[in-house]
Amino acid sequence: MSEKIEKTDAEWKATLTPEQYHVLREKGTERAFTGKYADTHDPGTYQCAGCGNPLFSSETKFESGSGWPSFYKPVAEDAVATETDDKFMMTRTEVLCASCGGHLGHVFPDGPEPTGLRYCMNSAALKLETEK
Repeated sequence: MSEKIEKTDAEWKATLTPEQYHVLREKGTERAFTGKYADTHDPGTYQCAGCGNPLFSSETKFESGSGWPSFYKPVAEDAVATETDDKFMMTRTEVLCASCGGHLGHVFPDGPEPTGLRYCMNSAALKLETEK
């Protein structure tokens, strides 16, 4: 796993766009079908927009119909962390960047094989490093 990255609130605000800050640091979400990567099919690695930690390969991206970029597994088991999210009167599993703790989205048990998981991510939390 990558080094743990810690910054002050002011440092995060200085390096992130307002939308990235809202999603990554305030656990916000973007509206469905509005994110930059919702319909992207370019090959590459999706990194954390906050710290650059590699998170998902384009090879594991699939069309979920949810309106958010969806993946069936992270690039490595320790690339992401999860915790229980009990907000909005429902229990979900929140997905966080393992390096900086930024909120990425949620994971659901309704994805395709081989994992059966759907990592439903916010485009604002991601940065695609395309293959050359």
